Amino acid sequence: MQAKADGGAAPVICIDGPGGSGKGVLAAALAERLGWRYLDSGVLYRAVAVLALDARLGLDDEAALARLAEGMDAATEGGRLKLNGDDRTEDIRKEPVAESASTVARHPAVRKALLQQQRNARRAPGLVADGRDMGTVVFPDAELKIFLDASAEQRAKRRRKQLRSDGMRVSFGAVLASIRERDGRDSRRAASPLRPAESAVVIDSTAMTIAEVLERALALARRRRLGAGGAAHDINQP
Repeated sequence: MQAKADGGAAPVICIDGPGGSGKGVLAAALAERLGWRYLDSGVLYRAVAVLALDARLGLDDEAALARLAEGMDAATEGGRLKLNGDDRTEDIRKEPVAESASTVARHPAVRKALLQQQRNARRAPGLVADGRDMGTVVFPDAELKIFLDASAEQRAKRRRKQLRSDGMRVSFGAVLASIRERDGRDSRRAASPLRPAESAVVIDSTAMTIAEVLERALALARRRRLGAGGAAHDINQP
C-alpha cells in the first residue's frame, strides 16, 4: 500500500464508480473549479485496448498486454489522446474499445504496469483522479474519496445519449445489457475489484444533475480545506 502522504505530497481527490455514473464529467469539472490536475485513468486502459486490437492480440494474453502497457506513450492535451505519437481520440470513444478495455483491466499484470504511470500524475497543486480503483489501490491516502453511483438504467440512458451524439445508433436494451455485463466484470475481477473505499463518500447521481453533484463534491472538498484557483491540467502535461 502507498504510504500516507506527508506535508510535501500533492493532495488527491478520488472519484470512483461504475461506467456511466458521470465520474469523468464530475472529475473534470471539479479539477477545473479547483485549478488542479485531472487524471482519467480509464483512458490508459482504453489505450492498451486500442493497441491490443491494432496488434490483433488476444485479450486473455496477460503478458503481452502488460508489455504493451509498459511500453506505450500515452498523453492527453485539450481532451485529445496522443498514443505513441498518433491521435487516437476517436478510437478510444468506440464501444468495442470500451468493452475491450474492461476485459484488459481484469489482468493484474496490466494494472501493475499502469500503476506508477497513474501515481506520477500526482503533482502540485493537486490531482482529481477518476476510475474504478483510485481510492482503494492507486491513491489509498487521498484526502477525499468519492464513490459516484447511479442505477444501471440511468447509466445506460446516459451512455446511449453519448453514443448517439457520436453518430452511433444503438438500442437502449443493448446498452443496458453491456452496462450490466461490464459491472459484473469490474466487481468480480480478482485484481482491484470495483467497490467503494472504506472512507469514501457515496453519492447516488441517479436523480441528480451534474451541477448538483459538482456542488456536493465542492462542499466536501471545502470541508477538508482542499483547492485553490487556477486552470486545470490534463495528465502528463507540465
